[in-house]
Amino acid sequence: MERILVCDDDKEIVEAIDIYLEQEGFQVIKAYDGEEAVKILKKEQVSLLIIDIMMPRLDGIRATLKIREENNIPIIILSAKSEDADKILGLNVGADDYVTKPFNPLELVARVKSQLRRYTKLGSTLSETGPEVYTTGGLSINDALKEVTVEGEPVKLTPLEYNILLLLVKNQGRVFSIDQIYENIWNEEAIGVDNTVAVHIRHIREKIEINPKEPRYLKVVWGVGYKIEKYS
Repeated sequence: MERILVCDDDKEIVEAIDIYLEQEGFQVIKAYDGEEAVKILKKEQVSLLIIDIMMPRLDGIRATLKIREENNIPIIILSAKSEDADKILGLNVGADDYVTKPFNPLELVARVKSQLRRYTKLGSTLSETGPEVYTTGGLSINDALKEVTVEGEPVKLTPLEYNILLLLVKNQGRVFSIDQIYENIWNEEAIGVDNTVAVHIRHIREKIEINPKEPRYLKVVWGVGYKIEKYS
């Protein structure tokens, strides 16, 4: 049974999410502020975190930053604010998805399942067909081991970052539009997703490029999209 940590200072919201997730077969662990969530994740095995932004003691943004220092589990941020700036801030600190309050509980459950499918796929063991290694210059992805290295040094990516990079590296030289990247990775229609994709692209660049402002690997093709440069 997969365990979901739900963190919100509004106990009624936590209880409501608990009901819907348990109906789908998940085990729910409850927390009511960011500090409590961080402590639980240090001690417990958790498959996914749902966390509110506005909370006492340690808010969801700062908690996510702390968690991302040592944990790559999927994180879905909740917030009563709907502005793009808040969504981008959540993604900037390492969240994988963002749901605005008030939300449809069934949609939240669907997003939980979607994130877990991606994470499970990322963490899978060796494939039956053997190692699948994709390289360009000093950038290498071993998709069997789910490992990324640059000039031999390991690079730590979130599941979404890994899947975006893998898509581009497997198709070196091909330009993908923002909508194509979103639909390939999120498996849903792309509507107003420019900022979402751009934030993840920026994070990937910061991790794989020596100078993200002059990228060697992950290039933008202005007005079209993004590509991974092909090197021998």
